[in-house]
This record gives sequence, C-alpha cells and structure tokens, in this order.
Amino acid sequence: MTETAHPHGQLTLRTLAMPADANAAGDIFGGWVMSQMDLAAGIRAAERAHGRVVTRAVKEMAFQLPVKIGDTINVFTEISAVGRTSITLQVEAWARRYLTGELDKVTAATFIMVALDHEGHPTPVPAE
Repeated sequence: MTETAHPHGQLTLRTLAMPADANAAGDIFGGWVMSQMDLAAGIRAAERAHGRVVTRAVKEMAFQLPVKIGDTINVFTEISAVGRTSITLQVEAWARRYLTGELDKVTAATFIMVALDHEGHPTPVPAE
C-alpha cells in the first residue's frame, strides 16, 4: 500500500475500471476517476442533505498512481463540514489491483456540494 495505511471515511462507491475507460496504454483516464469521486460525493452529500445536491467545487486533486484496466476503484467519503447550504467532503480513491488484491491510494480531493430545493435554488441543509 502507499503512504496511508488505510482509507479514511466510508466506502461509498465501488466500480470496475474497464477498457472503454482507458487510453491506448491501458491507463484509466483521470477524468473517469474524478467522475467516480464526484458520484460518491453526490451520494454521500444527498444522504446528508436528505435531497438534491450539486457539485460546487473540487479543490486540488493530484494523481499519485495510475489506475489500470481491471482494477476495482473504491471511493471513500467523509463529511468534514456542513454549512448553511453546503457540505464539504474529503474524498479518496483507492485502487484494488487486479489479481494481486493490493490496495493503493490513487488520489484524493475536497468536494464542496450545495443542497438544492425542487426549483434548483440553494436550500438549507437540515440538522442531523
């Protein structure tokens, strides 16, 4: 495993990296990994907001290791702050390597999500 011995947060999404998600060298596109992280952040934030959320911002994302075809991507989320209408999450992507089962941290980022009402306007996040 890489620098961090274990993931932080709750396992929110698992998916398999397929050939359609890769470049000619067999490396998975960074944008695909980021989209999986965005999905996981949206799932966790919507659960906390009890409703619709959208991505407001993603802060500083750097890839530490490549993802290969056949790896299982595990996305972990942890809510770090709840504002009036926003939810800030720490999101980590880990790759469970195909065949070896080794778990490597691929990247991490801070996602800021905003709760919306039925008309698409920011709405307060309910108390827990």
